Amino acid sequence: MKLKRILLPVVLFLTLLPTLPAVAMAANKPVTDDFISDTIRQKLAADTIVKGGAINVDVKNGVVTLSGNVEDDKQKSKAEKIAKKVNGVKTVTNEIKIAHP
Repeated sequence: MKLKRILLPVVLFLTLLPTLPAVAMAANKPVTDDFISDTIRQKLAADTIVKGGAINVDVKNGVVTLSGNVEDDKQKSKAEKIAKKVNGVKTVTNEIKIAHP
């Protein structure tokens, strides 16, 4: 019984050992502008406050520019916050305009 308690973690560790370098290398892989842009668009579309909106996302070397129109300042601010949280984003320029319906 004691042998099973010792061997099981050792076997699991040895099974996962070959995948550890691949995981570490993937974590250090640079994020592309396309990935950043797609991720921001998905998050904006899924957000209940922003509701996707008519927001354009442009990314160059990790620098994000948001433009387009939203209905209120709350949507504009939330869109910027969402963009800033995406991995690989260096800065966000918020050029979104408030367009009252």
